Amino acid sequence: MARAKKAVVVGAGIGGLSAASLLAHSGWEVDLLEKNDQVGGRARLWEQDGFRFDMGPSWYLMPEVFEAFFRLFGKSRESFYELHPLDPYYQVFFGPGESVRIGPDRRKTLAVFEGFEPGGAKHLEEYLRKAEYKYEVAMREFLYRDYASVFDFFNRRLLVEGLRLQVLSRLDRYVRRFFTDRRARQILEYAMVFLGTSPTAAPALYSIMSHVDLNLGVTYPEGGLAGVGRAMKELAESEGVRILTDHQVTGISVSDGNAERVSTSRGSFDADVVLVNADYAHAELELLEPRYRSFSARYWSGRVMAPSMFILYLGVNKRLRGMDHHNLYFSEHWERHFDTIFRRPAWPDNPSFYMSCISKTDPGSAPPGQENVFILVPVAPGLDDTDEVRERYADQVIDHVERMTGESLRGSISVQRIYSHRDFMDDYHSYRGTALGLAHTLMQTAVFRPGCRSRKVGNLFYTGHYTHPGVGVPMVVIAAQVVAGVINEAAATGRV
Repeated sequence: MARAKKAVVVGAGIGGLSAASLLAHSGWEVDLLEKNDQVGGRARLWEQDGFRFDMGPSWYLMPEVFEAFFRLFGKSRESFYELHPLDPYYQVFFGPGESVRIGPDRRKTLAVFEGFEPGGAKHLEEYLRKAEYKYEVAMREFLYRDYASVFDFFNRRLLVEGLRLQVLSRLDRYVRRFFTDRRARQILEYAMVFLGTSPTAAPALYSIMSHVDLNLGVTYPEGGLAGVGRAMKELAESEGVRILTDHQVTGISVSDGNAERVSTSRGSFDADVVLVNADYAHAELELLEPRYRSFSARYWSGRVMAPSMFILYLGVNKRLRGMDHHNLYFSEHWERHFDTIFRRPAWPDNPSFYMSCISKTDPGSAPPGQENVFILVPVAPGLDDTDEVRERYADQVIDHVERMTGESLRGSISVQRIYSHRDFMDDYHSYRGTALGLAHTLMQTAVFRPGCRSRKVGNLFYTGHYTHPGVGVPMVVIAAQVVAGVINEAAATGRV
């Protein structure tokens, strides 16, 4: 009986777990190597004094991506975790005493937009109709495909659909065709921060994100996003994947143009195929000899990197009556905040921020009568992140949150942890401390992102948020399906 081909997957984030499961399901023998002591990547868990914090992603969007993924294995998502619909989806603060709630009641949402400007309700309905069309086309034509070369992207079909989807237009300019009120525009554009770019740089295609939250809705997975990571781990192990935590990968050995061995802090692993879900830049610059790199140090230094994140995990020993599960604050001149991220790197003075209180939905995430609080401020990668700097900025952020939301926090904080640039670098080898990888600018979308196959090493592949389709938990699940298909096709045709 022929030996099963061996795949070694580096990094047990959501993308690595997904890809490892798919390869094992296709008949590969799979070792999945993870440097940290738990899987999930950024979707990990931190527990302290009865508080259970999602360390990274906290929005569960595009639920059909997860449903379809589990069906590939003849399983249902419901057998792994439950979903809890949120109402409201989120609350948006525009300044002290001014906030709106967006939720599943479409009439209320339309009324909110009508309150922003006359005709706002009608304009929102038109905007969402177009966003839904774009989303359906993007899912069918753009997202679940590999772009091996520019010719795969600029074919007649994709050019026609791409023009209809405003792939070559800018999001902010597109949104201004529908709304003049800055509050309406901010609600429709805020998701760009979580895609690692600004509305003025993002392709108008990403108006699909408004369909994702306003039409498809926002839910909360049981156990949080870390619970999704645990579900992916359970699926992988059921498919026969061998998961090895506390295995820091230190190098990828190449011989005769193929990767033959992955070295770790706890031994080496032979491989017929190597799939990297770790930070792409780290893998290229630190794990490979220079002659086997697809992209040079100069290439990476010239990319537009997505923001890092300044995160506060707070255990608050009282209930916060004015907060919802998801809360956002948008400053009036939020372009100044974007400038401190992408043009003139600095710690922002009046930052927009995201704040979650998952204990509103998940009582087990905090002790009785207390609140689980997660505060996130997008900041430029590469900033100075000393103890003194981060402690000072934490105080500034807490003061700012109290002013903008009207909630008193400082005197009730029983647990506090700061997580920023150096933590992303230490835990995930993130290039310059970015939280998200490459920004989704026009020239860093689809075929213009790093490919899922090495240009120099025949059996070396990549997946995760650097590759197409990009940033976000649903996107890395899709990327895993794309790269697994590429690997299986290459194996079937003798190209690995």
